[in-house]
Amino acid sequence: MASPKSVALYTLGCKLNFSESSSIGRSFLKAGYSLADFDQGADIFVINTCSVTDFADRKCRKFIRRAKRLNPDALVVVTGCYAQLKPDEIAGFEGVDMVLGAAEKFRIVEYVQALDLGGHTVVKAGNIRQFLPFETSWSQGDRTRAFLKVQDGCDYKCSFCTIPQARGKSRSDSIENVVEQAQKLGEEGIKEIVLTGVNTGDFKEPGTGREFIDLIRELDRVKSIERFRISSIEPNLCSNEIIDFVAGSDRFMPHFHMPLQSGNNKQLRQMRRRYKRELYIDRLDRIHSLMPHACIGVDVIVGFPGETEKDFEETYRFINEMDVSYLHVFTYSERENTLAAQMAEAVDMGVRKARNQRLRMLSEKKKHFFYSRFQGTTRRVLFEHSQKEGQLSGFTDNYIKISAHAPAELVNTFAEVEIGAMDSNGCARAILPDGILV
Repeated sequence: MASPKSVALYTLGCKLNFSESSSIGRSFLKAGYSLADFDQGADIFVINTCSVTDFADRKCRKFIRRAKRLNPDALVVVTGCYAQLKPDEIAGFEGVDMVLGAAEKFRIVEYVQALDLGGHTVVKAGNIRQFLPFETSWSQGDRTRAFLKVQDGCDYKCSFCTIPQARGKSRSDSIENVVEQAQKLGEEGIKEIVLTGVNTGDFKEPGTGREFIDLIRELDRVKSIERFRISSIEPNLCSNEIIDFVAGSDRFMPHFHMPLQSGNNKQLRQMRRRYKRELYIDRLDRIHSLMPHACIGVDVIVGFPGETEKDFEETYRFINEMDVSYLHVFTYSERENTLAAQMAEAVDMGVRKARNQRLRMLSEKKKHFFYSRFQGTTRRVLFEHSQKEGQLSGFTDNYIKISAHAPAELVNTFAEVEIGAMDSNGCARAILPDGILV
């Protein structure tokens, strides 16, 4: 078989997956391949999967079918968390040529070039319990923002989660290497870096034990990057020291995304989370006391086994009373080989979906209120491309998304804009310095 020349990647899931997909794409480019848009077709399709929910698994199957429709002769490779957890299941899907697990995905070019199908799907997925080295990754999908991986894997054992099975033990990059990558990205024109990981706050430098606070202190000295964001951090790891540092930093943005998962201590205990809701409130109070303008995002799961209507209402009231800016709502789905999957009192799927919808509506309410607090004020925005012709989008320091009629030359530049009302697309209309109202 002649060596394929074009590669298309599709990424499912988190920012961490996007950073790793970008690294996979760069490895193909280095080997002489070209990259193509997925929907334009390619000689090789790589699907980098997530497996947080059953919905993510179904999306993987959907994109396998789409790849084969685009090019029936294409080579289809599936990697990522789903591929590590259920390699044989994926190998049974029609159209899949190769399955690569967590330890193998960064050798994808080597495996593709050595591929001899012989009529069979090739599966390379080793035991995740073996030690996995840290693989440096960053995404660079546009020239404005990059996702930089600083940590991988997880030592927590939340009862609903398969990530430790899919990604292995917690491990981190060296501070020196993270700083070097950040400097390089800045020199290439990147203005903002989002620090990513499975459990980012659990960063521990190999050999020294230096922690996340030490990392962000060093990154704060990287002058070529104007903005850093922390993608997500567990409330028990979001220490006073970290909050105080962000509050005093010009480069780390006043934006925290802290998973909550449930607003009642009964569920938190059953989920094997490492905090009670009282700690979460303590973290919020600390942030707001120092940064009243900060944006705070929240992850929450509905329909966990044993969640009664009373339990859900307690969670709803708790979140409703909190000063947070938006929610990421997940409907619980049973995952094999987790403690939660064996728990009694499963919640009816229709009830789970109804609770999800209620919290999504609450999220819209929270977001609208947060945006309205800043209407008429001026904040600094980093402009980026928009899908609408003649418009640019962008984010303020505290993560308000804006939309503005502006020329493309403003992409990857900063400007002080006046925040207007929220539009139907969930963006704040921006009044530019020249007074143009969107």
